[in-house]
Amino acid sequence: MTDPIACEESHDLKKAKKVPRQKMPEQDHHLRIKNFSEVPQGYTPEFAKLEASRCLQCKKPLCRAGCPVGINIPAFIKLIAEGDFVGSARKLKEYNSLPSVCGRVCPQEDQCEKVCIVTKKSVSVAIGNLERFAADYERNNGAITLPEQPKPSGYRVAVVGSGPAGLSAAGELVKMGHEVVIFEALHKPGGVLVYGIPEFRLPKVIVEAEIEYLKRLGVKIEVNSAIGRVNTVDELLSDGFDAVFVATGAGLPLFMGIPGENLVGVYSANEYLTRINLMKAYDSNYVTPILKKRRIAVVGGGNVAMDSARTALRMGTEEVYIVYRRSRAEMPARIEEIKHGEEEGIKFHLLTNPIRILGDEKGWVKAMECVKMELGEPDASGRRRPVPIPNSEFLLDVDCVVVAIGTSAHPLIPMTTPKVRVNPKGNIIADEETGQTTQEGVFAGGDIVTGAATVILAMGAGKRAAKAIDEYVRSKKPART
Repeated sequence: MTDPIACEESHDLKKAKKVPRQKMPEQDHHLRIKNFSEVPQGYTPEFAKLEASRCLQCKKPLCRAGCPVGINIPAFIKLIAEGDFVGSARKLKEYNSLPSVCGRVCPQEDQCEKVCIVTKKSVSVAIGNLERFAADYERNNGAITLPEQPKPSGYRVAVVGSGPAGLSAAGELVKMGHEVVIFEALHKPGGVLVYGIPEFRLPKVIVEAEIEYLKRLGVKIEVNSAIGRVNTVDELLSDGFDAVFVATGAGLPLFMGIPGENLVGVYSANEYLTRINLMKAYDSNYVTPILKKRRIAVVGGGNVAMDSARTALRMGTEEVYIVYRRSRAEMPARIEEIKHGEEEGIKFHLLTNPIRILGDEKGWVKAMECVKMELGEPDASGRRRPVPIPNSEFLLDVDCVVVAIGTSAHPLIPMTTPKVRVNPKGNIIADEETGQTTQEGVFAGGDIVTGAATVILAMGAGKRAAKAIDEYVRSKKPART
């Protein structure tokens, strides 16, 4: 017997194939390497409606299951197709506290778009581009309104860290009626969204607008508050908070452990990007010091490495190299970021590994010695392990090195919260679904638990933890009156 739903989907697939995926307009690569303005320019309403028309409105939307925060993707896209752009943004905000951010930096190609049914006959619906369009339209047209506020619950929750996990948890908790206070160690909230991701990929005004919306919902934010120094987690619990959510991320940089890493001109990607992004070293109106060198090597193949390399170009560096020990196929960076980097002139030394950094008589970087690699048997990650090729050493003429090979958890919270256990890597041990740690009333999520991952996975962890915290405080603690 013929399945009527399958027949309908087959017909719709043929129709969707006739409308090509709408390409996002971008800054020309010759121009954009001279500025920090955003590269993708966003859809026009006409492009957005056309792209939204490609959505099949599946009866069983796999895209929604592929979204870590469970956005009702068909519903918000349907509203765009109907021309109700503000309604679409509000539908998004029912599930996602940071839609303008996610529309820009979420790796949709590996999540919701990857399982889109349209890929059976064509290219997936541009879900991320449409999310960005709807959220931007609402903000740019002054149409942001607040949802109906619940009655105060009488419970107080402290959130430690204002990155994606912390902001997502805070947004959910305040909508449940709880009093929420975020404690941020730096002078600006946003975490990796402000210190790590460059302006040309995620403008800071976007992050500020998303945070301002959360503040209007009732979230309080205390900056310059490094928990573990000004207060401990235990002190927060004894000072009237009913639960604490730890979302401090993975901000401790890793280094290679090779000779010469202590030379002047070697940066961790964390420091390099923080000085430029958060401390505005790219803006001549600020006096933040940053080395501006002629030839920079960025070691690593992830999004942070690509961010560092593309930032270096915009700072006026003549030659920028990506040095990565595996092949392009194994690079963890988003395909779009690699493509943009290639267009902008970054030179890739793939299957190449640094073995030492050389300095001049004054202790400044003057070169980096590398060895060529080949791929051997798969390692624990499932990727083929890079193996050095004998006698393939060569010198790369550089005067600055940025190390972007990953990060680990900062030890401050675990050091000052003895009942919270960590794994051998220093990450907090927490339940995957609830975020509950080994200490009652203390929850954790995001990179502090998983290690460095994506913005959207951290947000998903924050959202799940918020639900668990709500259940915990209501069942374990009497409400204040």
